[in-house]
This record gives sequence, structure tokens and C-alpha cells, in this order.
Amino acid sequence: MNGLLGVIALLVLLTLGVPIGVSMGVVGMAGLMLLLGPEPAIIKSGVVLFETITRYELGVLPLFLFMAHLCFAAGASRDFFEAAARMVGHRRGGLAIASVAGCAGFGAISGSSLATAATIGLIGLPEMRKRGYSDALATGSIAAGGTLGSIIPPSGALIVFGILAEQSIGKLFTAAIIPGLSQALFYIVTIVLLCRWRPSIGPATARAPWSERRAALLRILDLGALILVVLGGIAFGWFTPTEAASVGATGALVLCAWRRKLNRDSLREALAQTLRTTGMIYVVIIGALIFAVFMSYTGLAEQVADFMEGLPGGTLMAIVIMTVLLLLLGSVLDGLALMLLTTPILLPIVTDLGLSPIWFGIYLVRTMEIGFVHPPIGINLYVIQGIAKDVPLGRIFKGVVPFLAADLLHLSLLIALPAMALALPGWLHQ
Repeated sequence: MNGLLGVIALLVLLTLGVPIGVSMGVVGMAGLMLLLGPEPAIIKSGVVLFETITRYELGVLPLFLFMAHLCFAAGASRDFFEAAARMVGHRRGGLAIASVAGCAGFGAISGSSLATAATIGLIGLPEMRKRGYSDALATGSIAAGGTLGSIIPPSGALIVFGILAEQSIGKLFTAAIIPGLSQALFYIVTIVLLCRWRPSIGPATARAPWSERRAALLRILDLGALILVVLGGIAFGWFTPTEAASVGATGALVLCAWRRKLNRDSLREALAQTLRTTGMIYVVIIGALIFAVFMSYTGLAEQVADFMEGLPGGTLMAIVIMTVLLLLLGSVLDGLALMLLTTPILLPIVTDLGLSPIWFGIYLVRTMEIGFVHPPIGINLYVIQGIAKDVPLGRIFKGVVPFLAADLLHLSLLIALPAMALALPGWLHQ
């Protein structure tokens, strides 16, 4: 009962607009005081705070954020989109495909769904609308493509999950590679099918000469090399995620200087944005860990696990129920709140069912991503509407529906074939 009351109190605070980190910290601290008493609760929370801010693994977060901001200053987003547009822009729906490819490329740097959708949206939307693409396809493809920023490593969501669940961030990054690439492929297939069904929504444009294609590909060669070194180093065990983040941040600094984009203003802005975002996420993580400690004392996870184990259908039925619950919560909570609220409750259930926490991390991020484009919250849809203010929100919702169908199909495949997430880390980290 205490655990359920804690969850209800948290949802009330979130509804009132209290920040997620503060909400979880307050509810967790109040709950611990009721269960243990004021002094033990303060001591326990202090231990959580100290252990969190002194964790070596947590250094990966500001370093990857710094890398992302430097690459953004170096023009990474426009270069990725233009390279993809030069290669496939002449086909039906080619610029929408290029937007998805640009989201995948920039997502491998930014680690954020919102940043990816906003950045590629500023570049891709005007190009598509200028060339006669339907508003629904243009906005829907970028809103959906933006979610790739949360799954393609280095992913901020996976870093937060790894810290909360005490799982290897390197294994999580490796596990996300196949689901991330296959998700992008599902979006591209969706665009191709839509444009075959209704060619007018994504008209073909002039084919770029090979000289322009070659030049565009050369412009992303340095960025691509940096991504391959960082992700390849993690996947093959050449260095830890924190070391990889250090390599990425240093490489981005060199790359920015090489492109003559490094100056006092760009460096100050990158540092300021990194510190601001890192501080916010640290508060969120500490609050979530205090809430998780409270949940462990209430025994709510064990009660839910016992309930699920008694259901007919076994593990599959439990996963179906979790999926429906996460999708329902994702329609009213933002992605980070969804992850922080459900991880302390669902992770013990997953381990009791004999499922891999690594697989669960990928599965949780996938369901979280669907929430980014799922009405009524669908925060990516509002980001796109903020860019294309003259496009009605209803048309953006309509445009994302086919991509939502692709998301649900991809999520079903991930549930049916856990090897999508587990095969690569099992092979590389054995």
C-alpha cells in the first residue's frame, strides 16, 4: 500500500508541474521518513547522493554532451542531412528518407530525441516543403526519425538507465546498435510504401551529380570516423564508455578546430550547455535513486511480480501487460519521467521472470520513444509544430500514424526476438 501511495503522490506532483527529479526525491525522502524515521532516511539519502556523484561511470554523461555540442557547432546536423539528400533525394520520398538518415547520423552524436528532431527539423522541413512534399509526410518523418536519438548510441537515455539499473553502459550501447539501425530501416520502408501508394506526397527531385554527392560524403568523413572510433571502441572493448566519451570529446574538439568553427563563443556555449544539462540530469538521477530505495522498502515490485507470475500465459503475458502499461503512461508522461518512474518497479519483475536487464533497457527505451510521438503528449510532435507553426497539429498527428504502426511492429519484433538486442553484446563481450 505504501508503494502504491508513493506512485500516486509522484504522479500528482508531476501533474502539478513539479520537475521530475524534485518530485521523485521529495516522494522518496518522505516515504523513507515514514517507513524508517527521519534520521535513517536522511542518512540513507545522503549515502545515495554521495555514491552517485562520486561514481566513475557518471563521467560519461557530460563528456558525451560536450562532444554533441561541439559537433553541432561544427555543422554536423546539416552535413549529415545534405549527404543523405544528395544520395537519395532524387527518389520519391527521398528527402524524407534523407531526414531519417540525418536523424540517425546526428542521433549518434547528440544522444537526445528532442535535440535530433529539432535540429534536423530546422534543416529538413523547409527543404521538403519547398519541393512539394505533403506536410503530413514531412513532419511525420522527422518527428519519428527524431526518436532515433534516444536509441542509437551514445544515448543519454541508456546512460541514465545503466546508472539506475547498475548495468554495463558499454553492453547497453552495443545492444542498441541493431535495434537502432533496424528501427531506421523500418521508417525508411514506411516512407517508400507511402510514396508508392500516393506518389504525390513525396515527389522526386533532380538527381544530384556525382561530384556533389562525393563532396557531401567527404564532408561527413571526419564525423563518421569519430563516431566509428567511439562506438567501435566500446563494442570491441578497446576502451570503457567513459574512456570512449573522453576520446569523443577530444576528437570533437579537434574536429571543430579543423573545420575552423572553434572560437571563444562556440566553446563557451558548448561548455555552458553541457554544464546546464548535466546538472539537470544529475538532479534527476539522484531523485530517481532515492525513490528507487523507497520502492525497494515498500515491496511493491515483489507484489506486482507475484501478481504477474500468477497470470495465465507466463512471461509473454507479463511482457504484454508491461507494454500496455508503458504505452499508456507514455501518452501522459514524458520519456524520462516514464523511465525513472517504472525502472525501480519493473526491473525487479523482469529479473524475477528470468529476462535480461540489458534487453529490458533497450525495450524500455523503445517504448519510451513511442511516447515521444504518441498523442496526447507526443513531445516530438510539439517540437515539430514549433518549427512549422503554420501546420495544424492534427495534420502532424496524422502524418506520424504510419510511423507509429512501424514502431509497434518493430517493438513486437524486439519482444519476439530478444536476440536483436542480446546477440551483438553476447558475441563481442563474451
